[in-house]
Amino acid sequence: MGMLKSIGGQFICCCVLLHVLVAGGESLETPELKQKNCTYVITIETTCTWGAETSNRVSLRFGDTNSNGILVRHLNSKHLRKVDPLEPEVLDDTPRKPFQACTVDQFEVTAPCVESPICYLYLKLIGNDDWRPGFAQVQVLESSHLSSDYFYFRRYLPRHVWHGSDVCDSEVTPFGLTRRERFM
Repeated sequence: MGMLKSIGGQFICCCVLLHVLVAGGESLETPELKQKNCTYVITIETTCTWGAETSNRVSLRFGDTNSNGILVRHLNSKHLRKVDPLEPEVLDDTPRKPFQACTVDQFEVTAPCVESPICYLYLKLIGNDDWRPGFAQVQVLESSHLSSDYFYFRRYLPRHVWHGSDVCDSEVTPFGLTRRERFM
């Protein structure tokens, strides 16, 4: 009986110690399991069509085939610079209102790294005015081979819904092109 009390006391002591470690903010994860962050530069063109610009809030969602998704709720606040659409030159670094007609804007976001090339991108327009983006592209600064191709829009975005492209896991079958569905 005395030995049983001793084992029970040690068990309770170990549980309390484990609880203190976890509650104290120390992680039991090994460093290899921690998610590394990457810097993403998002380039978005607004077309030159009359009324193409917007002052509304724009959100962005992109990711890879492994379902590593990144959500940027208020892309407008991440504005980095306006660039020349024909040359990769920076026109200015002064803060300007993004998503103006005939402009190409860049945004910088830090988020967990994707593991495979970015293959889906969706935009969401929240507000009352229209917006007509031309293209969007995401570059991964730490690993350029994970950067996306261009995603083309060239139409007015519907409001309050995600709109974009998903080219992940597409496969050609005798019945046509099939894709895995991604639910948001």
